[in-house]
Amino acid sequence: MGHEPNIHIVGLGVSSRKDEVQPFSESALRALTSARFIIGSQRQLEILNHYGVKGCIDANKINAIEKKVLPKLALLKELIITCGHHEIVVLASGDPLFYGIGRWFSKNFPRDSIHYYTAVSSVQAACHAVGLSLQDVSVCSLHGRPVESLRSQFKRKRTLAILSDQHSQPLRLAEECKDAGFGLSKIWVCENMGSAQQQVRCFTVSDLLGNKNHQFDPLHITIIALEGEGGVQVEFPGIADERYSTGEQPGKGMITKREVRLAILSQLQPSNADIIWDIGAGCGGLAVELSYWNKQVQVYAIEHNAVRRQHLEINQRQFGVVSNLHIIAGRAPNALAGLPLPNKIFIGGSDGELASILKESWRILPPNGICVASAVTKKSRAILEAFIANTNANSIEAVTIGVEKSSLQEGEWVPQVRQPVSVFKFKKEASACE
Repeated sequence: MGHEPNIHIVGLGVSSRKDEVQPFSESALRALTSARFIIGSQRQLEILNHYGVKGCIDANKINAIEKKVLPKLALLKELIITCGHHEIVVLASGDPLFYGIGRWFSKNFPRDSIHYYTAVSSVQAACHAVGLSLQDVSVCSLHGRPVESLRSQFKRKRTLAILSDQHSQPLRLAEECKDAGFGLSKIWVCENMGSAQQQVRCFTVSDLLGNKNHQFDPLHITIIALEGEGGVQVEFPGIADERYSTGEQPGKGMITKREVRLAILSQLQPSNADIIWDIGAGCGGLAVELSYWNKQVQVYAIEHNAVRRQHLEINQRQFGVVSNLHIIAGRAPNALAGLPLPNKIFIGGSDGELASILKESWRILPPNGICVASAVTKKSRAILEAFIANTNANSIEAVTIGVEKSSLQEGEWVPQVRQPVSVFKFKKEASACE
């Protein structure tokens, strides 16, 4: 067609009563009344029609505009393109760029073709109804996400505002609070914010668990003020080895142990938008902790052993890292084909393929990409040293970590010495790609 459509994303404010005189800003009104097409859910189109009936907007102009019901996102781009090079309004809820449809548009269309018109969001309205400062509230969405992902948000004295779906209703959230050690929490359910049917109710965890017949409107926000001892979920980096499922005694099994794990995390220095491979992930000691503290990092844990992978999946659910930790079944280097390309790689297990894994990892890494690898045996350390010596890697670091831990047994301190682990970090400079 040669041209992108001009798209206006107009938020319908939840704080506006349907009979208010001015539900839109002047700029949003101009976008609405000059559009060739208006796209929205059936409910949003009905609200727009109601505004016209009440005289809040020019009904004649709005009625003359062609309306289209919002399809699923998989079909939305095609619908927008078929509208051609015209002015298009897409109706949204509240603030389109706050857990709304605006993010999808920003990823799928040029920024200079999109215009946003914000309104009060349901989360803002709920916080105002309860009397909470927005900067003191952590917002998370469970729309289309497993409820278990909430576990990574649980911290003492934290307040959560939750966008939920049919699988994450208040009763289910109360169960998660109890299981995580936050059974004293308060839970507000804020329904139909901004409408005549608005209702805000406060419950304790015990209230909800003691009466499972409470009914809630599908349009609601749940706010949880976490209270209780907690302790089930971790609060700070350095997850205890005993917390992981490995199929062996607590603290044993195929995981990168805490002291070494923290050193590796420090060397990786994960940051937003990183794609990190954990090759030979075992039961997920590193991959889980990496995903837990870095919600914007995408972690790909590659593990061929079915038993270890089963425990990796258990740990993934236990710590709620179900959105950004991706478990890949297979043996490296063959299992690396087709994965999103990383900018950082950790090699923890190689199953005898360390040389070929290093070669393939180095080839795939972009300029300034980082590789961190651990070695327990003299042979694997020698392979790493020889590989680094034969590349033009830069910013090379090597550290050997030996840990002695003691436990009190029958009144005496008994030392437990772990085999030293050597950790190498090296960086791929731009010249390495020439």
